[in-house]
Amino acid sequence: MADRMAFLTTPRAERARRDAQERVGDWREVYRPGALLPLVGGQAGRCMDCGLPFCHHACPLGNLVPEWNRLVADADWRAAAARLLATNNFPEFTGRLCPAPCESACVLAIDAAAVTIKNIELAIADRAWDEGWDRPQPPERRSGHRVAVVGSGPAGLAAAQQLTRAGHRTTVYERADRPGGLLRYGIPPFRLEKHRLDRRLDQMRAEGTAFRTGVRVGRDVSAGELRAGCDALVVAVGATDCRDLPVPGRDLPGVHPAISYLTWANRVDEGDRPDSPVSARGRHVVIVGGGDTAADCLGTALRQHAASVTQLDINPRPPGRRSAGQPWPVHPKVYRETTSHEESGATAAGPRVFAATTVGFEPGPDGRLAAVHFAEAEPADRSPRPGTERTIPAELALLALGFTGPEPEPWLTAHLGLAIGPDGALVRDDDFATGAEGVFVAGDAGRGQSLIVWAVAEGRAAAAAVDRYLRGDTELPAPIRASARALTL
Repeated sequence: MADRMAFLTTPRAERARRDAQERVGDWREVYRPGALLPLVGGQAGRCMDCGLPFCHHACPLGNLVPEWNRLVADADWRAAAARLLATNNFPEFTGRLCPAPCESACVLAIDAAAVTIKNIELAIADRAWDEGWDRPQPPERRSGHRVAVVGSGPAGLAAAQQLTRAGHRTTVYERADRPGGLLRYGIPPFRLEKHRLDRRLDQMRAEGTAFRTGVRVGRDVSAGELRAGCDALVVAVGATDCRDLPVPGRDLPGVHPAISYLTWANRVDEGDRPDSPVSARGRHVVIVGGGDTAADCLGTALRQHAASVTQLDINPRPPGRRSAGQPWPVHPKVYRETTSHEESGATAAGPRVFAATTVGFEPGPDGRLAAVHFAEAEPADRSPRPGTERTIPAELALLALGFTGPEPEPWLTAHLGLAIGPDGALVRDDDFATGAEGVFVAGDAGRGQSLIVWAVAEGRAAAAAVDRYLRGDTELPAPIRASARALTL
């Protein structure tokens, strides 16, 4: 039996990562191989099993965190896996990619180090695969209904898996040549090796989900044909319309959206081509942006052996601790270093500049990008502070400024009749339904750019709404917090 007072005696310990210098020499995941089960079990024992589990509430999926923490602490890994998989279709993804708002809401985090919930989740998920506990779950009987899902990111995949398991014949349509969405072409392999995605897709195929890749709705199949061929349609196309930077020199060769850069790097990893046409190798690189996408660009540029990398973040450097305006259990905006920033420090690749607003791109004699101009950002409105402009050499600039919403395509608006709200997202009601009969919207397409854990939660909740629409009732579980309203963490 685990020590029920371990939260007082056991310090927090993270899962070990490989040496930063070693990591930048390959594309493998940053963690050391192996789940280190004794370490994870001891960390799970730090869970207080508190009467009001705020971690459970902070998780959009409503993960049963205290329950599987206690089971891991007691070495009942199979039962822990069952509790984890009861609320999360893809814990091997969220355990690697989610920023863990659950840990910010851990009761221990009030005045101590939170439980390593994310590491424990990942260890359970990986062991469930290793032991064969996460098996295909084909439906016992078919409902006779057909459902089409457009988009194969985490929201689309979660909706499709739930609907297939409910007995509906579900087909996922993906415009790219492989399914996975941003999991495939947006997330670098050092954060998510693609064999893990392929393994989950194989499981979904074994359950009965069909995938049609290389199919662009509106070109290869019309919206009318797609809707007429199914009883319900789930739009899960994500928020892939990149936010741009309208400054002088934006159109220079050498200035690229971050997602294009990451997609090419992932295609090299997939074996599609030997080298990326947008490579950082030997170049001075400037990354404009301060979020996860910017960090992914940084880690990718380091592995491509850039001459230097500078990251410009328009926001001021966050405080090291949560501010009074972001009290527990809010997920606070504090200074964090990703594994890519850790690697940047180890390689002396370049600085991370805060409160820096980009004001222009300068061409060289050949007409290509040669330098980036930036200035200190005024705290009030992020405008350039007079007299602070600087210039740094750059042969590659990557715009990692986030996404405004789904790409505005006629098949969504003119053909299906979906409306786009003032925030750029597709309009839907609290049950994920749109104004078009039998058409539902899940994930970033409806809530705007968000976290992977929200995408999975929305996919699950939308699947329950679709099942209810088709049958009149549903037995599919839906996350408590996954209303289609754009709730904040």
